[in-house]
Amino acid sequence: MINGLIMIVDDEAGVRDLLTDALRLSNFETIDAKDGMSALTLLRKHTPDLLIIDINMPLMDGFELLERLRESGDTTPAIMLTARGDKQDVSKGLRLGADDYVTKPFGLEELILRVQAILRRAKPQVPGTLLLSCGPISLNEESYEVLFNSEVVELSKTEFKLLQHLLENKGRVISKSSLLSAVWEIDFETDSSVVDTYISYLRKKFHKDGFEGIKTIRGVGFQIVEPKKSA
Repeated sequence: MINGLIMIVDDEAGVRDLLTDALRLSNFETIDAKDGMSALTLLRKHTPDLLIIDINMPLMDGFELLERLRESGDTTPAIMLTARGDKQDVSKGLRLGADDYVTKPFGLEELILRVQAILRRAKPQVPGTLLLSCGPISLNEESYEVLFNSEVVELSKTEFKLLQHLLENKGRVISKSSLLSAVWEIDFETDSSVVDTYISYLRKKFHKDGFEGIKTIRGVGFQIVEPKKSA
């Protein structure tokens, strides 16, 4: 049984071959491209379930490729590969619409687990509780709509799922590992800063008009709390 079609975009033939072999052993089909321009050409003929994109490439780097895809309305999940280990690179990739990132050199087992987790997340979810709220924030799971003081706030799928999980556990402190498991379906040890990055995105969108309800409990995790009532 084929688990899905993965596109690998990397200028190093050795990396493409390594990933192709590992993914095929896990029952994925693969196509590959050596740079962003080649990838765009291939995407006219193929519809992959997930993209693995290297950042440093000639002609068109991974950032530009991802930006072009997202601007065209392509929401195919993407994992970015970076050799720099630069947090700015990570933040930029996530901001442009990447779903996750892996730093070279990487473990093949971890990469496959990340691929599988992202593909599970991409499947349509059955709505549960229709309305969740905290202070000026309200989230409707059925209509996939988030409001702040009655104004619509645009969120990515990952931002929505993170906010939803925080609201479902309003007042409780949730550890980073629990959030990685619930939102990103990562159930293995990792030093990923993706949770901190997405928490910062939510704060930029919701910490305004006196509301600062998304808290960091240093050394423990994160929580969302109702604003204190004025005396």
